[in-house]
Amino acid sequence: MPTTVRVRVPAALLTALLVLAGCGDRSADTVTAEQSPTGQPPDGRTNETLSPTEPPLIGTPTAPPSQPTELRKSNVLAGRLSRGGDGPCYTLVTDDGREYALHGADHGTFATGSWVRVTTGPATADVDCGPGIPVSILKISPVG
Repeated sequence: MPTTVRVRVPAALLTALLVLAGCGDRSADTVTAEQSPTGQPPDGRTNETLSPTEPPLIGTPTAPPSQPTELRKSNVLAGRLSRGGDGPCYTLVTDDGREYALHGADHGTFATGSWVRVTTGPATADVDCGPGIPVSILKISPVG
């Protein structure tokens, strides 16, 4: 019948045995930035403290956004003039195909086909500038 012998090992001796066996503190194997000829740790990392947690992953979108991602002022339009000239009436066509009948005196001369940005106001009731959504010009400037 085998005999079992129990031996108490002091904690310091156990720690020393674990270090020698490679299971404990490995600070003796670590090269610090000061010991490296480049002044950086040998694995290319910097001495910055990194977060102990991983950042959250952003998933792949499953559908287009439900709200516009770029907010714009509702009274600012941009597009190409399908009717230009020296005013006071112009016709603007935006990228989405909407046509606006612009009215504004003394805003300059713009060639048909030029790209403009227009800050608009409410339409003047007694003015008809032709087809399109009627608006008045507060400011108009060429784009590009």
